[in-house]
Amino acid sequence: MRVPDLILLRHGRSDWNDRNLFTGWHDVDLAPQGVDEAVAAGHLLAAEKDLDLRILHTSLLTRAIRTADLALHSAGRSWLPVRRSWRLNERHYGALTGKDKKETAEKFGMDQLRLWRRSYDVPPPPLEDGSEYLSELDPRYRDVPRESLPRTECLQDVVARMTPYFRDSIAEDLRLEGPRGGSVIVVAHGNSLRALRMLLENISQEEIAELEIPTGIPYRMRLDDHLDFLDGEYLGDPDAAAKAAESVARQAG
Repeated sequence: MRVPDLILLRHGRSDWNDRNLFTGWHDVDLAPQGVDEAVAAGHLLAAEKDLDLRILHTSLLTRAIRTADLALHSAGRSWLPVRRSWRLNERHYGALTGKDKKETAEKFGMDQLRLWRRSYDVPPPPLEDGSEYLSELDPRYRDVPRESLPRTECLQDVVARMTPYFRDSIAEDLRLEGPRGGSVIVVAHGNSLRALRMLLENISQEEIAELEIPTGIPYRMRLDDHLDFLDGEYLGDPDAAAKAAESVARQAG
């Protein structure tokens, strides 16, 4: 029997998306538009009559958790069992956290900003001691070893922390058989979902730099029995997904 599908959903637009700020691990809520996007995502999921969602995975950040709650409520699947992990968190933007993206581009230049945002292995400058954005004292990370909590990350770092979670948790859920088995939905963030797609779709380091993940539009992946990628598509109107991805790309100006 074929492995169930994997659904990837980036959280709806957040308050800091509206303000054009680097967010990363900082915990912000959904903007009103993000709430609407999450509800609309649930309608798209419900319209897939052959989709049997059985398990939800999210990050530990509110914008992903609320998106999942809203989307599954509108899809009639609020009862799904939930697994949450810091390994699905957004990429940590280090000292860029809280900075305006356009102002950062004006200060450092677009080439440097693009290097920080889209290179595979060049992280932004790290947070310094005393920063208000440090995660060490946040209770949601109390079970995470201190040395595992980042102060900055590049996409390579996100792939490294996300890969064991996919292998040990998401992949195992996809392989469940019988009445417990079914499709798995992951509600997370632009870079953690880019990392997942890079891993599963064998996207190169050069190509991943151009991949934009739109907010609030489910991406349905079909995998074979070995969890190798067969094909994938955004649900709903393809043009709407393309425009949403273009909007994400324009955020840095």
